Amino acid sequence: MMKTPFLHPDRLFPAEGMSRSIARELYQQVKDTPILSPHGHTEPRWFAENDAFPDPATLFVVPDHYIFRMLYSQGVPLEKLGVPRVDGGWTETDSRAIWQLFASHWHLFRGTPTRLWLDHAFATLFDIHETLSASNADRLYDRIAERLESPDYRPRALFERFGIEAIATTESALDPLDYHRKIRESGWQGRVLTTYRPDSVIDPDFEGFHDNLQRFGEITGCDTGTWQGYLDAHRKRRAFFKTFGATATDHGHPSARTANLAPKDIEVLFNRISKAPATQADAELFRAQMLTEMAKMSLADGLVMQIHPGSSRNHNRGLFERFGRDKGADIPTPTDYVVALKPMLDLVGNEANLTIILFTLDETSYARELAPLAGHYPALRLGPAWWFHDSYEGMMRFREMTTETAGFYNTVGFNDDTRAFCSIPARHDVARRVDCAYLANLVTTHRLTFDEAHDLAHQLAYGLAKAAYRL
Repeated sequence: MMKTPFLHPDRLFPAEGMSRSIARELYQQVKDTPILSPHGHTEPRWFAENDAFPDPATLFVVPDHYIFRMLYSQGVPLEKLGVPRVDGGWTETDSRAIWQLFASHWHLFRGTPTRLWLDHAFATLFDIHETLSASNADRLYDRIAERLESPDYRPRALFERFGIEAIATTESALDPLDYHRKIRESGWQGRVLTTYRPDSVIDPDFEGFHDNLQRFGEITGCDTGTWQGYLDAHRKRRAFFKTFGATATDHGHPSARTANLAPKDIEVLFNRISKAPATQADAELFRAQMLTEMAKMSLADGLVMQIHPGSSRNHNRGLFERFGRDKGADIPTPTDYVVALKPMLDLVGNEANLTIILFTLDETSYARELAPLAGHYPALRLGPAWWFHDSYEGMMRFREMTTETAGFYNTVGFNDDTRAFCSIPARHDVARRVDCAYLANLVTTHRLTFDEAHDLAHQLAYGLAKAAYRL
């Protein structure tokens, strides 16, 4: 009996023969297309300093909340996985012990997209064609560690090996962008862009908000104690980010609510939230108004606006207090878009020169709200399946629920939205396979010609992201 390849060449393709054959052919034409990664959370420091990744655990386990949230759900403390604590308290520093613990829980990832991404990275980068386990953990650790010592596995070399044409990191409005400056001054030609993320100075519930406002004023020279000075500070920082390649902003709000208050009412609201702790109602109203203000600024300066709403962030309060933000405890919530976005859309929704990309963690809104909105308003585009839906099933549902109403060209291709550098080619490979499988079904049911499917496969893998993010 012939042994099945570790990475099956037909993975994620349809089981039915004709559709599978078409999906294969489409995939062959796009599998090596350059990667555009227009939204993500890799560290610009990696590309600025170009130091070797220290060890397998630091590369794969410690920074990846997809991995440690699953282990945490089964009772593994984050301390034992080397995740740093806010108070500087003990966490495991023996990388081999962290790796062994990870390997002994490998079975937890069966059937998950994390398993697909890791299998792809292990096989294509480190020639590992066996399933990770407690018994082979040390041997595979040594193989990966040996490769990481090679110059071919430094961040810039991997960037080029992955075929990345451009990658966007995400920085706070208060970030000095020193690493981006260092990348520029190094002379390296890799295209690493920044993205303007102003949550720390927009969200009154963000920790240290009032200190952040003061710092915002200091670094811009604007009087952020006044509404107009505060808006000027945003304009200055957005312009500064653009000098380091930014083409987009990003907004991680609890809801998609927008507002368009009268100028006098805005000033009264700003005076309240800037001088004292905000009530829940004031905090939500201010975030809503600021989405509209950011949209108006995007219309003026050309930055693409991304809205990532509907996440109850840092839901696990105890974990947040010990380890800080973004530790795998962000949980989806129901999200309204039709009513919530209307104040902003009344103002800028008909502007064809503005691009607002909507993401969701609430799949029920795809067909009911998001596709109809994006299928009408010139300013709106739909971002790809995000976080918990960044999977075969999630991507397929996204296509099935949005295409009939919004079409393909009101979507923006794929972005990987990851901190895990080695997962980038794997995630794009999964997205390309899923899209080719979906297109193959349209061809076999005679809703597309093969030539149209071929063109769309390229658009979904590359063209739509390049256009939407103005790359």
